[in-house]
Amino acid sequence: MSWLRRGETAITPQSAGWNYCGMEIFDFAKNKSYSIKMDQKEGVLLSLSAENIEVTINNEKFKLQGRTGVFAGISDWIYIPVDSELTISAASGLVALSTAASSKLYPIAYKDKSQVSIEIRGSGFATRQVNNIATPDSFAQADRILVCEVLTPGGNWSSWPPHRHDGIAGCEFTNEEIYYFQIGTNQSDNGAETGHGFFKVYSYDGLIDETMTIKDRDLVVVPHGYHGPSIAAPEYPMYFLNVLAGPSDKRSMGFCDDPNHHWIRDSWKDQKQDSRCPMTSVNGRNTK
Repeated sequence: MSWLRRGETAITPQSAGWNYCGMEIFDFAKNKSYSIKMDQKEGVLLSLSAENIEVTINNEKFKLQGRTGVFAGISDWIYIPVDSELTISAASGLVALSTAASSKLYPIAYKDKSQVSIEIRGSGFATRQVNNIATPDSFAQADRILVCEVLTPGGNWSSWPPHRHDGIAGCEFTNEEIYYFQIGTNQSDNGAETGHGFFKVYSYDGLIDETMTIKDRDLVVVPHGYHGPSIAAPEYPMYFLNVLAGPSDKRSMGFCDDPNHHWIRDSWKDQKQDSRCPMTSVNGRNTK
């Protein structure tokens, strides 16, 4: 069974066959308002291409400024506590709700886009931008959920070197993971139907080995095994939103590299970082 979930807009632990991670993409072209009960789960609400989003959490009202698209700039976001009653409304665009199974109550937290930590990883053709939304270092007040965004310039690779966090065969880290992709153009704020990229997954024992063609708005579940690279075709920049969660009481973004490719990290010392990164910031798009 492929881990690619093309055409789906919602992944739950039940549909993925695991215990913790979920993600739903809300399209306000179809409905202007959505109501969600966060039964035994916490969440991170983030605009993909919606602006002026009205958010009500347990009768407390907020407004997300949002953004016109994932390639247009950074967005503000909200942490949603476990067992909340949530309503979201907008005139148009897409919003992502990333979730993780939880039993611990943390307070509602609104974070302005200026509070999002931007990190440039890799070098050379592996240069990419990481927006640390709800990672252990950027946001501590959560139970299990981990959320970040990655933007990859056209022609570059992300998720590289390949790595895993499945808690087996000597890897101490255990997290399920969901990828939500958008494939853009150099001129687009949003994804483009014409674009595509590639994503590879494989298991340490070789029983799973799949290279997927990734199209705009594809979802991929990663229950175990190595994943990477995520490859952006020339002139088609790639965006993905990651949510991770697992059984540990201590949130961690830790991973285990494929030992055959770990040496690649050392090679970056002799390469320049791609000047196209960061691709976006609080001020908008990088025009390089």
